[in-house]
Amino acid sequence: MTSPRIDVDGVDVSPDHFINGLRVASLNTFEDRSPLDWSWKLADVARGTALEADLAVTAALEAFPAWAALGVDARRPYLERLADLIDENIERIAHVECLDMAMLEESLRLRVISRGARNFRAYAELASQYQARRWSSNGTDNVVLRHPSGPTVVITPWNAPFMLSTWKCAPALAAGNTVVLKPAEWSPLSCSMLMDLVEEADFPPGVFNVVQGYGEEVGAALVSDPRVRRISFTGSPETGRVIGEAAAKNLVPFTAELGGKGPFMVFADADLEAAAAKAAVMFDDAGQVCLAGTRLLVEDSVFDDFLVRLRAESERHVLGDSRESGTTVSALIHPEHFARVKGFVDRARRHGDQILWGGEGLNDVGLWYRPTVIEPVNNDSEVVQREIFGPVLTLQRFRDEDEAVALANSTDYGLSAIIYTSSQERAQRVGARVRAGTVWVNCFLVRDLTAPFGGIGISGVGREGGDYALDFYSDLTTLQIKEGTTHG
Repeated sequence: MTSPRIDVDGVDVSPDHFINGLRVASLNTFEDRSPLDWSWKLADVARGTALEADLAVTAALEAFPAWAALGVDARRPYLERLADLIDENIERIAHVECLDMAMLEESLRLRVISRGARNFRAYAELASQYQARRWSSNGTDNVVLRHPSGPTVVITPWNAPFMLSTWKCAPALAAGNTVVLKPAEWSPLSCSMLMDLVEEADFPPGVFNVVQGYGEEVGAALVSDPRVRRISFTGSPETGRVIGEAAAKNLVPFTAELGGKGPFMVFADADLEAAAAKAAVMFDDAGQVCLAGTRLLVEDSVFDDFLVRLRAESERHVLGDSRESGTTVSALIHPEHFARVKGFVDRARRHGDQILWGGEGLNDVGLWYRPTVIEPVNNDSEVVQREIFGPVLTLQRFRDEDEAVALANSTDYGLSAIIYTSSQERAQRVGARVRAGTVWVNCFLVRDLTAPFGGIGISGVGREGGDYALDFYSDLTTLQIKEGTTHG
């Protein structure tokens, strides 16, 4: 059973799951509305249950032996064809994702969606170039072999859903695993479009599947299925703990990226103009970026100067329709999330934290929230310690490196950090002391796909990127052969 395809502002999209190479409807659906205008219903999307989860895992399990047996070089053309098709459809995907989650369409079109194609090409190449570790010891010749691990469940968030899905699914498929992807229910449409391209790229049925729906319904069934051999998740620490418990019951390796509360450290010797301009970038996409440096830590001697520059940069932002090129701050994803962001700021105000600017919605219209900077009364303030995931930054002073590092490391998170300084020595010194999976110095969001990516503390478990991802999606075997063993 399939549902009619839908027209999303001129783009043809299926609202159904994609299981075993076919579109599959569900008895029930859920509404998908646009953050740009909450009265605009984009689609009634198939709402999966344990039934669809079982169908998808069964399809992935049955397709796994043949996909794994192909080997990395025979799998590579599938991934590269898919990458080519993504490049050919960037504008269509970008437009739908903009409507679905309100991310800036220009950014999606110029950078974000093409990263999906880059992910598939990069991992296809990395898998083909794998150099097995070889050595001799104790009278044996040794080699480490990679074997595909099996059906893999990938659960992705509502922000940048297309790119983040490809970031996880590309290495899983390149490693020889079959995949069941569950996108977030607040922005599922671009992942459905990805499945049209998977079909066009002629992937074998069951190799790459999508099941849509709510986490407590279909997601819970997927991660608790004992046939699943890998789970990868991006989302909140609370949901990560639930999925981690399900994975532990079946002894399934699990990786998770669970958000951040990154420090943005500005030292007195920094280029303050560049630092303030980059700090204002943290408001882009309404602050719905896990890697953002949302805790501004500024050396006391330049605090006032930096503050003036930051305010000027912040005032350059334009809140508006994400489809328009002049817009720099988009709407928040959902009324529930708007209420969450607003709740943080309202509680900060009652707590005595000083709202330096912003702190309100856009004239009570829609889901836009004004760029906001808060100077907390102390480091224990909720807005300092918890991830807000909106256009809200905190601003604190420090006297010296030791205090800067102490403040940077004072939350339970540890995903990323940003340092602005003109000193190479300080960059090395402070960068090595900051507790974060990624530390950028005088830059932000520069990504090398071969580098390890992940969090420390409640920001996550495990690492993705490059061989780190390919190793995670593989079973590793150390083969030891006694020296002198004859050929034949």
